[in-house]
Amino acid sequence: MTTPIRPLLVAAMLAAPAAHALSVPSPAPAAAAATSGQDAAQLQAQYTQLRPSLERNAFGRPIHLVSSEAGRNQVGEVYAVVDHPFQVVERGLRDAQSWCDVLILPYNTKHCHASGSGAGTRLAVRVGRKADQPPEDAQPIAFRYSLQSETADYFRVTLEAPEGPLGTRDYRILLEATPLDAQHTIIHLGYSYGFGAMARIAMQAYLATAGAHKVGFTVVGRESDGQPRYVGGMLGATERNTMRYFLAIDAYLGSLAAPEGQRLDKRINDWYAASLKYPRQLSELERGEYVAMKRRESARMKEAL
Repeated sequence: MTTPIRPLLVAAMLAAPAAHALSVPSPAPAAAAATSGQDAAQLQAQYTQLRPSLERNAFGRPIHLVSSEAGRNQVGEVYAVVDHPFQVVERGLRDAQSWCDVLILPYNTKHCHASGSGAGTRLAVRVGRKADQPPEDAQPIAFRYSLQSETADYFRVTLEAPEGPLGTRDYRILLEATPLDAQHTIIHLGYSYGFGAMARIAMQAYLATAGAHKVGFTVVGRESDGQPRYVGGMLGATERNTMRYFLAIDAYLGSLAAPEGQRLDKRINDWYAASLKYPRQLSELERGEYVAMKRRESARMKEAL
């Protein structure tokens, strides 16, 4: 039986990043951020502003993570430089099915099926437990997919869902990209969502029990032994979820250079390997269990539930 807490955790994983920049103060992006989108010039300007944080941070790679919570809404963003040419990012992420290939990689996503075309394109996503679970038992979220901009130097796509599990609502996922140089691309991944009292209560119950010792990436202080103290609670959860989805995008893009028959296993293994670089935050399952589970789930994505 699914407890009320589990569906909420799933909803949170599609939500937003953390409420602080990672580890040290750094320039905050302009308010245009997570949901409204920008253009090539604005995205380049954000890169220039955030360059010190991108070049020096605890992630060990050019990533800047920032978010905020206001009332019953969360907004979050990741700015990053990825080692993929702009054409690879644009062509790789312009179709709805490619987003199912991305979304299926994190633990909690149990199923994703793309259908329709043009303004009628939809992604039917099922989210549930981190461990193996029949997709029919997972919670549904129906996203509307929209390719909003595609030019020689700028790309933007959004996924929107008016409702989610346990009273969560107004999900919006945005990805925009512009070339940095011939081999690198600046990407901006944004999330926003709203939640009601039931969702907050369920998440707080989880964070007081099974999730009590889980942390995010932002260093908020030092322990008595001098070790970093990381953000916890809902902000810690949104940081973990943000990193999972960024790693999924990067792993998917990296798999496109492999022969078609090898791409699935490459992105599954690359996502898992990338998550192991942050064991305190992202380690959940053994490799064999994760790989087998994702192979099964990916094999069913052509089926509508």
